[in-house]
Parts: sequence; C-alpha cells; structure tokens
Amino acid sequence: MDFTFLTTLIILIIFGLTMTFSASSASAHYQYNDAFYFIKRQMFFAVFGLIIMYAVSRIDLEWAKRIALPLLGITVVLLVLVLIVGEDIKGAKRWLKLGPISFQPSEIAKYCVIIFMAKSISARKKPIQKFFADFIPYILFCAFMAGLVFAENHLSGAFTVFVSGMIVLFVGGAKIWQFCMCLPPVIVAVIAAIALEPYRLKRFLTFLDPFENYLGDGFQIVQSLYAIGSGGFFGLGLGQSRQKYLYIPEPHNDFIFPIICEELGFVGAVFMIALFLILIWRGIKIAIEAPDSFSSMVVCGIIGLIGFQVMINIAVVTSSMPVTGMPLPFFSYGGTALVFQLAAMGYILNVSRYSAKNN
Repeated sequence: MDFTFLTTLIILIIFGLTMTFSASSASAHYQYNDAFYFIKRQMFFAVFGLIIMYAVSRIDLEWAKRIALPLLGITVVLLVLVLIVGEDIKGAKRWLKLGPISFQPSEIAKYCVIIFMAKSISARKKPIQKFFADFIPYILFCAFMAGLVFAENHLSGAFTVFVSGMIVLFVGGAKIWQFCMCLPPVIVAVIAAIALEPYRLKRFLTFLDPFENYLGDGFQIVQSLYAIGSGGFFGLGLGQSRQKYLYIPEPHNDFIFPIICEELGFVGAVFMIALFLILIWRGIKIAIEAPDSFSSMVVCGIIGLIGFQVMINIAVVTSSMPVTGMPLPFFSYGGTALVFQLAAMGYILNVSRYSAKNN
C-alpha cells in the first residue's frame, strides 16, 4: 500500500479523535454529565471504520464495479425511506434508525454517485462529446440523487452529492464548456433553494454582516471568529479553549476547526491543512497510477469529495461563505460519516496496491 497515504491518514484520525474529545468534553459534561460521552462513541466508530477500511483494502478490486448498480438501488430506497419514516430532528428528516443504530443515507449517496458514475463512464465506448446526448444524462442523474437528499431539508448534503458526480464527470472527460453551459441553471436552483426557505435566507443575510445581530443569528459565526482570532500563532494550548464552554453551539460538529485554531493556533491549523493536502496529493498520485479508468475515477471522486468538504467547512467557519452544515472529514463528530470515510480510504489503499509505480 501507499505508505505516505496510510501514514497521513492515521495521523489525521488520531488528530481528529484528540480534537473531538477536546472540543466535546464541555458539551458532553453539560448534557450527559460525562465528559467522555461523545469521544467514546466516536472512538467506537473509528475502530469499526478501521476494520472496514482494512477489509475493503484487501478484497478483490473488481468488487466495486459489481456492486455499483445494486448499491444505487439500495441507496435510492433508503433516501425515499428516510423521508417516510426518518427521525425528524430540528425540522429535517436525515436519519434512519435501525434498533440502536442511526445513520444518514445521504452519506451513502455521496459514494454511490461516485461509484455508479465511474462505472458508467468507464464502460462507454466513446468520449463525452455531445452536450445533450452524452453530458446532460449524467447531469440529470446527479440532479435526481441530489434532489432526493435535498428533500430531507439538507441543502449542503444535496450540493455535496451533486459535486461528487461533477468531479467524476470532469475526470471522465467532460469539457469545461459543457459545465459552463450548465452553470446558470445550477446557480438559479441554489438561489431559489436559499430564497424559498426563510432560515436559509436568514443565514445568507447574516453572512453579509454577522456582527449586526451578534447575539442572535450571527452568534455562532461571531463566536467562531473569536475562537480563531484568540488562538494567535501558537494557540492557548490543547484543551484550553474558552469558546467550547457553551459559546460555540456543538463545537465538536461542524465548528470544530475554530477550536483547533484556538487551542493550537495558526501552527495547528496549518498543520491540519497540510495533512489534508498531503492526503489529496497522494490520492491523486494513486489515481494516476491506477490499473484502470474505473478505479482512477473512483479515487479522484473520493479525494475530490474530501477536499471539497474541507474547503467548504473552513470557508464557513471563517465567515467566507454562509453557514451550512458541512462537517470536517475525520474531525467532526459523526459515526456514519467517519465509517464511510474510512471505507472509502480502504478502497484508495486497495487501488494503491495495484498501482504500476508505488513510492
């Protein structure tokens, strides 16, 4: 396997678990009278995810092609099912509960779209040239899958699913001008999704000036900026964050990056970003050296998805874009996301074993 990729991944997991515990301890103690409540659950999913990662890294590389269509069918059923019997949490139906286990079908949808698109494009006997005959069917498929996720009242998840497909489509040979042709309707759809939902519109207006209502709608992002700014160059020290004491709501979720900045400073933030850049670099290298176009596109899709989520998460918490629920891979609390992320990393490690040249 690619040793650099694996080592970087392990460091990210350990770093992520450390920061999850640091960021969640105050909230866990307040809510459950147990500072270890969140980290115990996250460590369980991390261990389970690592077992899945190892298993995926060792099985036949062709399995992904064989499960592409069945996985798509299962994913569509789960996305429809969550709208019918899913748990309603804060006005959004995103979770399916099976006994003691809850999971988000939208997490499966991200990787399902990548695998199905890669199989379809790699099986083509001609390149993607014609706009309506070749390109638009893939756009409509991605829009359909994103629409199912959007119906859960999950705009960021829908956008992520759509972008996942676009990454594979671009790597698969689609032209820049084809994407440009589709850009206006996509922008209109995003604007409509924001404008037609009062709380999304409020988030956008708050983004324009979060300090205007810093005790109301702008509270979370203002506290995030305070945390980032107060960290300085070297930070206050691991575990020494002040904003995690019920200032930033649920700091162990989407807003964990400000806690990293506050406790570890600019140095810690750069170190984290550098780890992701190394992971992405090695992932691209593995994709280039992959034994076939299908595995190459899947690896590119997964790595592109990780990079996209990191970029959006940091943009949100630094008030560079409106607040949206985009978790930070390997850091934000969430068992479903972590398990599927590690399973996806297992596939990349599997591909690296078959690379023509491996450093």
